Amino acid sequence: MPVITCIEDLRQIYERRVPRMFYDYVETGSWTGHTFRKNTSDFQDIYLRQKVAVDLSDRSTTSKMIGQDVSMPIALAPVGMTGMQHADGEIKAAKAAEKFGVPYTLSTMSICSIEDVAENTSKPFWFQLYVMRDEKFLKAIIERAKAAKCSALVLTLDLQILGQRHKDLKNGLSAPPKPTLKNMINLATKWRWGLGMLGTKRREFRNIVGHVDGISDPAKLMEWTSTQFDPRLDWNAVQKIKKMWGGPLILKGIMDVEDAKRAVASGADAIIVSNHGGRQLDGALSAIRALPDILEAVGDKIEVHIDSGIRSGQDVLKAIAMGAKGTYIGRAYIYGLGAMGEQGVTTALEVMHKELDLSMAFCGHKHLSEVTRDILMVPKGFSGDWE
Repeated sequence: MPVITCIEDLRQIYERRVPRMFYDYVETGSWTGHTFRKNTSDFQDIYLRQKVAVDLSDRSTTSKMIGQDVSMPIALAPVGMTGMQHADGEIKAAKAAEKFGVPYTLSTMSICSIEDVAENTSKPFWFQLYVMRDEKFLKAIIERAKAAKCSALVLTLDLQILGQRHKDLKNGLSAPPKPTLKNMINLATKWRWGLGMLGTKRREFRNIVGHVDGISDPAKLMEWTSTQFDPRLDWNAVQKIKKMWGGPLILKGIMDVEDAKRAVASGADAIIVSNHGGRQLDGALSAIRALPDILEAVGDKIEVHIDSGIRSGQDVLKAIAMGAKGTYIGRAYIYGLGAMGEQGVTTALEVMHKELDLSMAFCGHKHLSEVTRDILMVPKGFSGDWE
C-alpha cells in the first residue's frame, strides 16, 4: 500500500483507478472553472500565526455541528453518483464517517438509496434534498428520510437550474456509463473499478428508480432527472419544506448577505456558505472570501458552515478560526473512496484530522473551541471592496 501523506496523494491514485467520465465529473467546475480553482487557491492567501512555549498536551478537535457531537468539525458533503466512483460508494463512505465520528450527507442523486445506507449503518446520517417538480416524489422522499431516521435535512438552494459543465457534456455522463466505444476503451483500463461494479446490484439512481412512475431504463431516468430540478424554488417553498420535514434544517448554497438574512428569517438551523464547489455560477466569489461578510451579517443568529475548496486540515482550521462552526468535504473524500474504497475515505479523514490537530497546536491551542481569528493573518480587503 502506498504511503499517503496528503489528500493530493489520494487524488493521484483516484485518477488512475476511476473511469474518466466520473473523475471529470468530480474534478471540474462549470464554464471556465475559474471559481472552482479560486475556491482552493484563496485559502492559501490566508496565513497562520505560529505560537510557542504553550502546553500542548491532551489536545482535542471535538466539536458540535447543529448540536451533534463530532470528532472534528467536518461533515462529508453530498456528492451525486458517489456509487459510480466505487461500488456501493455511499454505503462505504457513510460507514467510514460513522466510525470516525463525523456526519455523512447522502445526496438525492445517489446510487445507493436512503434505505441502502440506513440498512448498512447504525447511526443517523444526514440527507440532502434537491427540490423536484414532481411533488409526489418530493413528499415521498422526505418521508423516506424520516423513516430512515436521518437526523438533518440539507436543502440545496443553488441548483434550481443546472450549471453547464463542459466535460460532462463531452463525456456523455450517465449512470451506468453508456456503452460507447470511447467509454469501453477507458473502462477496459479500470479493471479494479469494473470488478467492484460487477459485484454489486447498485448501479443506478436508487432513490429514484422504483419510486417514480414510468422510469424503467437509464435513458428515461436521465431524461426525467434533467427536467425535474424545480426552478420555482423560493423562500416560500423553503418554509413549506421546513414544515414538511419537521427536524433540523440546513440550507446549502448561501453566498449572499441578504440571502443569509433570509435564511435566518426562515427558521433554518444552519446555513452552508457554498458555491456548489464551483459547479454552478462560474465567476462567483470563492466560498472562503464570501464567509466573513456573511458571518458579520448574521452573527450568532444561525450556525454558519462552509464548503467548496476545502482540501486540508489547515483549510478547516482557517474556516473555523474565521467563525464557521462546521466544514464539509466533497472531493477530498471522493478521492479516497475512488482510490481505496472505505479505507480510502478513512485515510482522507485521518489525513485531515492530523493536519487540523498539528496546525492547531502550532498556533498555540490544544482545544479547537479556543481557536479564534487571532491565529490568522488575513489580507486587507480579503472579502473585497466592491462597487
